Amino acid sequence: MRVRRFAAVSRLNLLPISAALALASPAPARAAEPPEKVEFVSLDPAKTSLDGWLFKPEGEGPFPAVIALHGCGGLFSSLAPERLSKRHDDWAMRLVDEGYVVLFPDSFGRRGIDSLCAVRDRPLTVSRRARDAQGAAAWLARQPFVDPDRLAVLGWSHGGTSVLSFAGRAEPKNTDIRAAVAFYPGCQRFADNPTWEPEIPVTILIGKQDDWTPVEPCRALAKRFPNEIELVEYPRAVHGFDAPDQRVHPITGLAYTASDTGIAHVGTEPEARRGSIRLVKRELERAFARKRE
Repeated sequence: MRVRRFAAVSRLNLLPISAALALASPAPARAAEPPEKVEFVSLDPAKTSLDGWLFKPEGEGPFPAVIALHGCGGLFSSLAPERLSKRHDDWAMRLVDEGYVVLFPDSFGRRGIDSLCAVRDRPLTVSRRARDAQGAAAWLARQPFVDPDRLAVLGWSHGGTSVLSFAGRAEPKNTDIRAAVAFYPGCQRFADNPTWEPEIPVTILIGKQDDWTPVEPCRALAKRFPNEIELVEYPRAVHGFDAPDQRVHPITGLAYTASDTGIAHVGTEPEARRGSIRLVKRELERAFARKRE
């Protein structure tokens, strides 16, 4: 498998506030079809059947595709069951607008899980969610509108941690996973694991002020793999900085936080949001442009 080489870096995305605040508007859904609920099989030991929400550009394709993994709170809005949260919907529209198929696996619904954020003894591990992503990749590779040689995986928080777990595994047969992007993942378990190493290029995007999943273990991981992991830090950002139009506020009762108090802050940081949108676009374009060996 061909691996794209990165240098681990930290960047400051310092843009004019007026330009950054414009990001509160949702992305245009140019040429997007309505999302479709699909079913696929996880590659976990139980071969669990899962639901997924599929977004497609208009046309026959074949298109490159992105597997997008939700966080510990699940895929959907707390106000409307079976409606994607604003962050997920916003990213779906942006990626479809760039010509990508997007599949959001629902790792919770069929397993009877509402949320994992406040649960210490979790019934679903990131390792199993990595298997969900593998199953999603295998399913996408069989669809006539998808180019199986151009797949990527993206995730947020618990989903970002699952992306790192995925990156350390062999990819499914008959697919070419070009890149992995993890928003504010928990890096500690991988930094502590001497046998973990990324099989595909990884980009980690995280806020320096994140008090839910702290940046330090991600720095250690990027230092250990300077040619495989690109670490991008946003100086004023907390957890969930890429969400559209969400005020920064504390959340209590969390199972794991940097301070071990169960309290962490989440919310939009406009400059980091703008920078991350631009960076994800760049990374996908670069990953999908390279030819398979």
